[in-house]
Amino acid sequence: MNVLLYGATGMVGQGVARECELDPGVERIVTVGRRPTGRAHPKTREVVQPNLTDLSSIASELPSINACMFCLGVTSLGKSEEEYSKITYDLTLAIAEQLVRANPAMTFIYVSGASTDSTERGRIMWARVKGRTENALLRCGFKGAYMFRPGAIIPMHGIRSATEWYNTMYAIAKPLIPVLRRLSPTSVTTTEQVGRAMISVARNGYSKPILEMSDITRF
Repeated sequence: MNVLLYGATGMVGQGVARECELDPGVERIVTVGRRPTGRAHPKTREVVQPNLTDLSSIASELPSINACMFCLGVTSLGKSEEEYSKITYDLTLAIAEQLVRANPAMTFIYVSGASTDSTERGRIMWARVKGRTENALLRCGFKGAYMFRPGAIIPMHGIRSATEWYNTMYAIAKPLIPVLRRLSPTSVTTTEQVGRAMISVARNGYSKPILEMSDITRF
């Protein structure tokens, strides 16, 4: 399986990249981002460019890509709905629509979030925008499109979030995580588990297009 990965410098993307590198069934990984990942691996070709919607540098590789794992995302804190939509909806769809034209047999996996609003009409801004993005991706025409909705994610293997307040919160909450996982196993996942789940879904599909925490923690 050949994988195209967006967002490999983020916390989830780092976890996905690591699991792809370790999985013997993943032959090649192409990462696309605005800044270097700082990691190197024989399987991986890294593309760094400011304009993520310009696919010309990877156009020749798209026909052989089996799955795109889209882990790009930003916090909605301090952003208007218009600002948040430009990154969450506009950028994602601009890339996805080019990918499906180049290779409709590709599987597209999008990292969304728990409590995303599929109706697009709820009171919470980020949830509406994520819901609109999910719905548009499901209509794009990919062979398979899957929306991952993780909640609390524990970074593993030295992975850190680019959002510093998340690292601070994790450091404070870390002693309570084993207890929380015992009391409510489906309320917490890890970067490792999310990465493995995405690889499994890319390879084998899943029974439904939207995966909640209870689905992700099955892998």
